[in-house]
Amino acid sequence: MPAALLGATVAAAAAALAPNPCQDAALALQCPDLVAAPPSRLSLARTRGGHLVLRMENRIVNIGLGPAELFGERDKRLGMKARQVIADASGVRRRYETGARIAWTSVPTRGGSYWKFSEALRMELWSLDPYGARAKLERLSPKLNYCLRDLRRVRSWARVSRRPVFPACNQRYGQRTVTLGTSVGWADIYPASYPGNFIDVTGLRGCFVALHRVDPEGTMLELSESNNVGATVVRLPYRPGPQRCPAYAGA
Repeated sequence: MPAALLGATVAAAAAALAPNPCQDAALALQCPDLVAAPPSRLSLARTRGGHLVLRMENRIVNIGLGPAELFGERDKRLGMKARQVIADASGVRRRYETGARIAWTSVPTRGGSYWKFSEALRMELWSLDPYGARAKLERLSPKLNYCLRDLRRVRSWARVSRRPVFPACNQRYGQRTVTLGTSVGWADIYPASYPGNFIDVTGLRGCFVALHRVDPEGTMLELSESNNVGATVVRLPYRPGPQRCPAYAGA
């Protein structure tokens, strides 16, 4: 197992041992519920170095009762310790220690650097067995950090704000504190052309499943952890249209 995935697995297991206040009905917390949409707008591209990469759009959607909100305080040159902000049914807001981090992230071709939620979403590529089950983790994407913003309203429930509450990523390096978030019914979306929105598939052939796993380290308290993965089956080398692969069995 890759070291990055092993570390994330250990962290997630440790977080799972702590009680999740979002699942305590007596507290009546207005918690978020983040879901990862399946990889979409797939395309195959070749890098200047000759590698084949599978590009894809991804989006983090909040379908919970309250915003996925993080309050970060500077504790390192390029990083912040973040606490999650959750309100109860009466509107009282409290900050919860979850282990979340906010990182100063360089994206030179997209306007500079930004404060982003670290390890917000991981793109994985797994080989499939003949029955549609995951066989082996083959590759990971280089992109892990996300703004956690209100980019597009994707739900029309009564509690969904018609206007964005959380703006674009903060680009002020000197900030001592920042707030990031995605409101209920809104999504943070990154197009397939965005830097890092790909998985290197050089040398791979056959049937695979591309997974988008939101909050892989479990540092965001949610109403449910059972809906954090979006999946799309692909045959490599990729071509649009029917993939002629087993349907993904999930889990």
